[in-house]
Amino acid sequence: MHHRHPDIDPQLLSETEEQRELRTVLRDFFTEESGPEDVRKHLATPRGHDEKLWARLAGEIGVHGLAIPEEFGGSGFTFAELAVALEESGRALYCAPLLPTVVLAAHALLDSGDQQACARYLPRIADGTLTATVAGFEEADPGVAAERSGPGWVLRGAADFVLDGAGADLIVVRAETTEGARLFACEPAGDTCPRTPRRVLDETRRQALVEFRGAPATPVGESGEVTAALDAGRAALAAEQVGGSGHALDATVEFVAQRQQFGRPIGSFQAVKHRLADVLVALEAARSASAYATACVALASPQLPVAASAAAAVCSETYRLATAEYVQLHGGIGFTWEHPAHLYVRRARSSEVLFGTSDHHRTRLAELVGLTTRPAA
Repeated sequence: MHHRHPDIDPQLLSETEEQRELRTVLRDFFTEESGPEDVRKHLATPRGHDEKLWARLAGEIGVHGLAIPEEFGGSGFTFAELAVALEESGRALYCAPLLPTVVLAAHALLDSGDQQACARYLPRIADGTLTATVAGFEEADPGVAAERSGPGWVLRGAADFVLDGAGADLIVVRAETTEGARLFACEPAGDTCPRTPRRVLDETRRQALVEFRGAPATPVGESGEVTAALDAGRAALAAEQVGGSGHALDATVEFVAQRQQFGRPIGSFQAVKHRLADVLVALEAARSASAYATACVALASPQLPVAASAAAAVCSETYRLATAEYVQLHGGIGFTWEHPAHLYVRRARSSEVLFGTSDHHRTRLAELVGLTTRPAA
């Protein structure tokens, strides 16, 4: 059972000067290099994102290595700095695989304690030359099994809707062995690891069916425990959702201040003010929940499971509300394919089920704080 009271210093929930500077740099960068038209253009490419921009984000700004220790080629900052980058990427609807690569896969490797695997893969994640993802993490009974083959291991089975599954250079897989679940690193090859892109609602976050047909793999660490990595993913997704919600609110406020009806801006009507005020209140709650989850990841707090599920529930619902108002208060133009609002609606809808629904997280919270007797997942 977890304590009900936070154990995080409130000062850690506020941005530092360095984090504010990073936010300014990233907002300018995404505004110039990854606007809605850029996103649309690169969705049609084989990789689904601008690979040159991915390299620049890693090399010029160092986003990929922010939360990776210096001994493994990173900058040695914390998840708090990475969360700033994730929030700004969510605001811009950046479509490259930051979430699966620099959060899920990188945290799974770090949490494993496997120094050899970290030394092999993390420097390439940090410098942007390796994309990675995870598979089999959310299944109570993994759909992938590992078996010995000569001196090594091979994987058999399948994992569906794997983030960036069709393009990732590395897949960190949770697979079942005769001694229980364990992590493996798989560098997929076409003959032993066919990958089929799935048609999904949010084309800015590609997913795929990954099949393992005797795919060679290397054990990572000694455990199959992935809860901390998944909760880091939930905290990261919450930061993205806060960024997307912020964009939706700002764009809508700007529009209603300019759109005229009955000789006055529609933003001057009380009904519109009330709706936008509701979004603002929800957004502030989401910022708080996201900041707490971020701090828990950065400090490896035992409160992380509670914070991650709380952030997942609050930020998902805020993003849904903000994008709904983004469309509705833009009137007819908000429903058109040409307007970017529908891209944010798609991201909001897909994100709210990515690591479990709001109902799932509320149930998990009840179990974690002792309101039910069932064990927390």
